[in-house]
Amino acid sequence: MREIKVRTSQRPRPLPSGRWVMTQRWNDLLFAHWPVAPSQIAPLLPEGLVVDTFQGSAWLGVVPFWMDRIKIRGIPPVPTARQFPELNLRTYVRDPRTGSQGVYFFSLDAGSLLAVAVARGVYHLPYYWAEMRIERRSEREFSYYSRRRFTSRPVLFIARYRGLGPTRRLVESSPGSLEHFLTERYCLFTYDRAGNLVRANIHHVPWPLEEAEAEIHRNDLAAAIGIKLPDIAPVLHYSRRLAVYVWPAEPVCRAVAARRVPIAVAPSS
Repeated sequence: MREIKVRTSQRPRPLPSGRWVMTQRWNDLLFAHWPVAPSQIAPLLPEGLVVDTFQGSAWLGVVPFWMDRIKIRGIPPVPTARQFPELNLRTYVRDPRTGSQGVYFFSLDAGSLLAVAVARGVYHLPYYWAEMRIERRSEREFSYYSRRRFTSRPVLFIARYRGLGPTRRLVESSPGSLEHFLTERYCLFTYDRAGNLVRANIHHVPWPLEEAEAEIHRNDLAAAIGIKLPDIAPVLHYSRRLAVYVWPAEPVCRAVAARRVPIAVAPSS
């Protein structure tokens, strides 16, 4: 909690009321982002959210990392869910009624079945259980493998990436920059089983970003939701580690019904 109290000036809004319910640490994370037409993203969003754009483009991000130091308030640590790889496909959205900017996840793959079950049940997020490996090649270089389980067609992500070390430009991304737009997000949106749009607030210090290099050998995540990525190199960033605090999910507006995304996006029951 000391970290929260020290660094809140970067937030667009004050910390939410109430107490956080979960903490976790994200490690050796790659941000790989592609610009896409907003018209490709908008039909896949729940009712009540609009595409957030930077210089006219929506952005689709593939984010591999591994997670540890997971703690749920009031519950002892669970050995099988204390450390595991995670991979997400995300875009950036706004709630036009409140102006809140956040993240919308199309899919999240995790190497822990228990974590998948908890995240689906508590936060209603489209998690999948996957066979995953992350291998350290050097201090800032990693090989990453993910294959989603129990799918009718393979959904794989295979890559090798490396951080290139801190630079003055990226020590903390400045407002108005692409890096700030892509990473300084303090809530996530999804919808619950009743079709209500819900939001979970999060908090962390500003992302300590580095330039990065990557060889992405296979990436089926966007195709699994019907989006074809542009044939250009992604914008890449690396971050060594970051502690994250998560608040409970809360309804944004109980009267708003969600528009369901394609079946490829929704987790199987």
